[in-house]
Amino acid sequence: MSEVMDRLLNADTFKRLKANSIVPGTITGIREDGVTVDIGAKSECLVPTSEFLQLDDMKVGDSIEVYVDRVESVDGRPVVSYSRAQQQKNWEIILEKCSEGTELAGVVKSKINGGLVIYIGVDAFCPASHVDVVAPKNLEQYIGQTVDVKIIKINRAHKNIVVSRRELIEDHRKQKRQEALNKLTVGCVCKGIVKNVTDFGAFIDLDGIDGFLHTSNISWERIAHPSDKLKVGDEVEVMVIEVDLEQERISVGMKQLQKNPWEHLDQQFPVGMTVHGTVSTVLDRGAYVQVAEGIDGFIKVSELSWTKRFHKASEMLHEGDEVDAKVIEVNKDTQTLLLSLRQLTQNPWDTVQYDYPKGARVKGTVCNLTPFGVFVKLAEGIDGMIHVSQMDWTHKVNKPSDLFKEGDEVEAVVLDVDTEKHQISLGVKQLTKDPWEDIETLYHVGKVVKNKVVKVIERGVFVGLEGGIDGFIPMAQMEDLQGKSLKETYKVGDEIEARIIKIDKKERRICLSTKALKYDDSRFSEEVKSLNAIPAGQELTSLSDAFDQVYHKDA
Repeated sequence: MSEVMDRLLNADTFKRLKANSIVPGTITGIREDGVTVDIGAKSECLVPTSEFLQLDDMKVGDSIEVYVDRVESVDGRPVVSYSRAQQQKNWEIILEKCSEGTELAGVVKSKINGGLVIYIGVDAFCPASHVDVVAPKNLEQYIGQTVDVKIIKINRAHKNIVVSRRELIEDHRKQKRQEALNKLTVGCVCKGIVKNVTDFGAFIDLDGIDGFLHTSNISWERIAHPSDKLKVGDEVEVMVIEVDLEQERISVGMKQLQKNPWEHLDQQFPVGMTVHGTVSTVLDRGAYVQVAEGIDGFIKVSELSWTKRFHKASEMLHEGDEVDAKVIEVNKDTQTLLLSLRQLTQNPWDTVQYDYPKGARVKGTVCNLTPFGVFVKLAEGIDGMIHVSQMDWTHKVNKPSDLFKEGDEVEAVVLDVDTEKHQISLGVKQLTKDPWEDIETLYHVGKVVKNKVVKVIERGVFVGLEGGIDGFIPMAQMEDLQGKSLKETYKVGDEIEARIIKIDKKERRICLSTKALKYDDSRFSEEVKSLNAIPAGQELTSLSDAFDQVYHKDA
């Protein structure tokens, strides 16, 4: 009779079961593949073990609630879910007690595409990018772990929640950093670990806060690179020298914990004092010399020698060299100590104006040739220069190498001395009298001369006159060439008789004519008068251009 009654009751209960509802049940068995639950249906239901986060806490006889997904499946059993019943019950609780920004703990249930499922009373989604500060490569390592997360989005319509573990970690770090920043004040001394070494300094881990140690604050002495004093992992003691709360930046120093050797620099190394030191660093522009512990003086390349011109300090100094130098400038505020090697001796240029007075005749050796002149060594470190314009009174010199070569012994006249620029100007043409000074005593317009051809060009013929002066006979002032060219008519060395028709003392030019030999005085006067009326530079075939042409051709 009881069995019949049970079947009737079960049938009645089965009729009352509805899909998408939550019903009570009793655990009747716990197996590997799931938990069997009696909800009063024709047969027991099976709930997968994966739906129970803490299966060990479950035992036969416990009452639980399940969600009816389908009243009857193919095998006749209802399809139910324990986790879905829990989520549906907890959803309203979550909405009531939580909001975006709420922090709470959850258990990582599983890995899905794009992130993790974390149970916080209901299933929540945590994107992979929000699992940690640096997105982990292996998400499965978190399954089963209890983690703290922050709700960042609640979608009531779709009943889903997005959480972030990363934001919570960052918030906690920021809070801890702010607390640490508030404890770090300018002047406080603390210990830290060298975290990273760069070309310009090092980063120090101050209990989770990075402090920056600039190269200039590592030591009072000059160091080439931070790695010379520090390496990753070193424990160091530093002083906080600057705090920027807005930028969250901390600057620290090591040298501030040591006595400042520059404090009494002007008393220890007064200007004019001779010091002894060791070359510590050599640069192109100069060299650093360590003169005391933590004190490096600098010698500019210009302060190496009075007489020798060095392009790089390495041409004279090398690291490890011991030198004596003179202190020429001290500035303890900028920590500058300038030294000089050359000022240990007298500057030879201080007496040059007395040793080589203007107008004096000097002798020297050609040491260098340039396109614009030659340098002559007068004494050790004392060079004079002969410019091309000071080489000849009557001819333009385009190539100094035509007259000089290195090693030649030469005599010259001192034209000018500039002790500040260390320059001496010399001239060789001044060794002889300028023939143009007395040109009127040698030549006058109308004079007939007979001289040899020295150069033939298309525009005329040059003849050699007394005193090394060249005269020019323009083609327009030549007698009838009978259809021949000048070069066919005249050869170098031929004698030509001509008459002077113009003398330009300023431009140092003499113009002659063979035609004028036949002119009577009246005709000649008219010719000269018309020549003088032509503007300078345009007379005849341009006398000046003709001279320039021949000299440039020679060049």
